[in-house]
Amino acid sequence: MQDIRLPLAASLLALVTFAPVTGLAHGPGGGAGGHAGHAAHGTHAPQGAAAPEQKPWGIAGDPRRVTRTIQVTMGDNMRFSPARLQVREGETIRFVVRNSGRLMHEIVLGTREELQAHAKMMAQHPGMEHDEPYMAHVAPGKRGSLVWTFNRAGDFEYACLVAGHFEAGMVGRIQVLPAAAGRGVRDVPAPVAAPAPSSHSTSLSPSSHTPGSKQP
Repeated sequence: MQDIRLPLAASLLALVTFAPVTGLAHGPGGGAGGHAGHAAHGTHAPQGAAAPEQKPWGIAGDPRRVTRTIQVTMGDNMRFSPARLQVREGETIRFVVRNSGRLMHEIVLGTREELQAHAKMMAQHPGMEHDEPYMAHVAPGKRGSLVWTFNRAGDFEYACLVAGHFEAGMVGRIQVLPAAAGRGVRDVPAPVAAPAPSSHSTSLSPSSHTPGSKQP
């Protein structure tokens, strides 16, 4: 009997000794796959701490550093208003986007080549979901927003990539001026044609006078 009890007691002692150590190794996440255990070894950055990705047309902006807000309206006429924008290199813009139509619309920032490729992909896969910091999907009658930092000068575009909308001409243009030339940037409205001169207008020369009038 003595030979049986001694190994049993030794086993119980080992179990009590190593159980807390095993629990600490897994951390609060419980199990080897817990986030706490991975973070302790540096294999995963904390959630939400990933650095934003630099794009040719800029980078995701910090909402606390917005320098200007631009209102954009999207309609079922497949147009943006305004259709042209000017910003300064280094500006962080908050786009507040309103969908005035009855169809789903979106605004996607990018280069012309990037938007064309993305539109082609969406046409081939109309049910595909996409969500990036440089885009906002807005339901009919609703508003959306995005914050973007334009840290690259150049000419870029914004478009609606809902299937068929890009092809219908739902594209706007953004000119990002170099930082040194950024004074007086503005939203550029669509050009307005000058009124044609009236065919009934007349001009009086200094020597002309109406009949019966007295000359000085």
